[in-house]
Amino acid sequence: MHLPKLAAALIIASAAALSAQHVSAHKASLIDVPARQAYLQATKEPLLLTAIHKLPSCLALPFVTAPTGPMNIPHHYISGGHGPINPAEAKAAKIYYDFEGRITAGMNQYVATGSHAEAKCALDQLDAWATANTLMNYDPNVNGDSQSWFQAEWTLGACGVTLSVLVNDPTLSLPELKSVALWLDTAARKLVGFEKPGKPGNNHHYWRALAATSIGVACSDDALFKFGVDTFHEAVNQLDKNGAFPLEMERHERSTHYQGFALQPLILIAEFGSRQGLDLYGYTANGRTIRDAVVFFGKIVDDPSLIKQYTPDEQLKEFGQDEFAPYTFYTARFGDSGLPPAIPKYLTRSLMATRLGGNTTILAEK
Repeated sequence: MHLPKLAAALIIASAAALSAQHVSAHKASLIDVPARQAYLQATKEPLLLTAIHKLPSCLALPFVTAPTGPMNIPHHYISGGHGPINPAEAKAAKIYYDFEGRITAGMNQYVATGSHAEAKCALDQLDAWATANTLMNYDPNVNGDSQSWFQAEWTLGACGVTLSVLVNDPTLSLPELKSVALWLDTAARKLVGFEKPGKPGNNHHYWRALAATSIGVACSDDALFKFGVDTFHEAVNQLDKNGAFPLEMERHERSTHYQGFALQPLILIAEFGSRQGLDLYGYTANGRTIRDAVVFFGKIVDDPSLIKQYTPDEQLKEFGQDEFAPYTFYTARFGDSGLPPAIPKYLTRSLMATRLGGNTTILAEK
């Protein structure tokens, strides 16, 4: 497959040149791993105890053999960017979902129970895909293979979050960690190499940024980390007076969902930033911060009529747990005061989103 080396080099070099911000602590992860482990070992909180009890196990899940050949994943929608979903996409992507589920299960178990065997299981699974050089065999410019590009961004995000935790386990094989880090760093650079500098990005731009941020931290790659920080700034810069992402408001009956979908990676980028000494939550553009986007999402979930100013389409009202999973991190940091009721309501249950590191209740709930 053709790798657009020049485009990738320009993006990475530009990001590095524009900022002195860098990865100051590659073991900082999305969370303070030792502190979180101690907190979970001492907790009496029923929600957390239930979440720990129900965690899946990497060791109990089947090994996921690395796929070979071109990714070639069918488009998510049968036609265009909304409407009926193409069932062939989920079938082709199942192997990536299974992989994300297994690596995050092992990582979550390590955080919750301290199990080195579970951490090794997750790393071994990652290394098998690293050895096969998976998530590299696609090219949206040549084949119009955009869905494979999208899948790569999501799965690489799960890998980056997972590795950022696993590097804290001193019992893991250093050569294996290095092998996985080299693969992910290379795959992330390819991922962002297809970006078109200067073009406003939508949720996919943000998901690629989460992959770049998480892998940048785990691999001490300043340029990838800065790509993520820049993208977070760009996202806040785009917010309108209501806190809406304009490009997500164009998604017809799914506009509410896409507002939330765009926020998922951005919240985690802010968390990674805070662990490196950057206050992305406090970044302001045109008088707005990422909180405005969070509040607007909650408002349109609670009152779908508010979306009518953007689209006449009746909004889909069913939400998955992954759509509220990032707010476990947000409310752990800021509390839920002033948030629309929809958000704290969903946080009363254990939430899972493999693209965000698995069980976010385990990772962040206080």
